[in-house]
Amino acid sequence: QVQLVESGGGLVQAGDSLRLSCAASGRTCSTITMGWFRQAPGKEREFVAAIGRSGASTDYRDSVKGRFTISRDNAKNTVYLQMNSLKPEDTAVYYCAATTRYSFIGYFTKVPEYDYWGQGTQVTVSS
Repeated sequence: QVQLVESGGGLVQAGDSLRLSCAASGRTCSTITMGWFRQAPGKEREFVAAIGRSGASTDYRDSVKGRFTISRDNAKNTVYLQMNSLKPEDTAVYYCAATTRYSFIGYFTKVPEYDYWGQGTQVTVSS
């Protein structure tokens, strides 16, 4: 079992930055592939970013490339999502996800590929 706890959400203005954190417990972080997803009201949960076990491989949805950065500190069992130049369309509940499955490319980008989820943290960007 893996437990995930997100933090760092909040209300910001367009153009501001936020850093989300996801603390993992129950398993050594270096054995877990992790990702960030988000869900806006009335919409499906969507992939935002993913990072491989060592942190060497990452992937992003197109709309956040160049603005968001995913990273991990395995010594602290924590994954981060640095979000810069935030836009109103980034408003959503952000979820941290983890899986112990192995990926040949190093990460996963689909909701069903993740087995463990945090409770979510609200990010609201005003225009």
